[in-house]
Amino acid sequence: MFIKNLRARYLLFVLSILLFNSCASKSEVVYFQNADNFETLVDNNSFTPKFKVDDLVSIHISTLDNVASAPFNLFRGSSEGGIMPEQVDYLIDQAGEIDFPVIGKIKISGLSPEEVRILLRDELSDYLKDPIINIRLRNFSVTILGEVKRAGTYAVNGERITILEALGLAGDLTIKGKRDNVLVIRDFDGTKVYTRINLTNKKALSSPVYYLTQNDVVYVEPNKSAVTSSSLDNRASIAVTIASIVITSSILLITRN
Repeated sequence: MFIKNLRARYLLFVLSILLFNSCASKSEVVYFQNADNFETLVDNNSFTPKFKVDDLVSIHISTLDNVASAPFNLFRGSSEGGIMPEQVDYLIDQAGEIDFPVIGKIKISGLSPEEVRILLRDELSDYLKDPIINIRLRNFSVTILGEVKRAGTYAVNGERITILEALGLAGDLTIKGKRDNVLVIRDFDGTKVYTRINLTNKKALSSPVYYLTQNDVVYVEPNKSAVTSSSLDNRASIAVTIASIVITSSILLITRN
């Protein structure tokens, strides 16, 4: 009888821990809680992507005269055997520059694609008439870590991505993710900038890190419930050990008596 009561109390203790840890308030998990119904928000976030050191950039120059524009496009391989040659991309060096054909070194770090287009058009004006300049960032990726369903590094198609879209790629935050204090780590040519964003507030839409840039790292830390759960898991393991010792000792005492 004594052993049965002891086991029942132990099970009640464990169930209490589980119920305590399963509770999460609405304020911890709901996004944009202060957004009203039919509320209209004007996007004043004037985000413009800028090139950084170590970016891989594709630049293609074309005109009505293909022969004239050919020297300004680099390709590897040949068209022999029906295989199309591959265009060579430009890696921005530590000085923020690329080595462009004919023109030479030009600094594009810190410039937007449109600003680089204007710069090249001016540099090419002595050689080409009305060149068409296509520019694309080739290695745009973001890394999502912490309390998300699928942590990892994700390639981005296009010139920009919001933090919500990035978290969507990672399967969204888990129920244990802290939504009001998401950390974004951004690198500006060797200088790290740490910015936090509160996804439970509509002001997140105007945050400087709402739009992510290439190589940004997004970290979702565990909420208080997850930290407490981890701590209680360790305590529960200790409790299991102690309970087992107590039950075993009780059985030995009863058996001897």
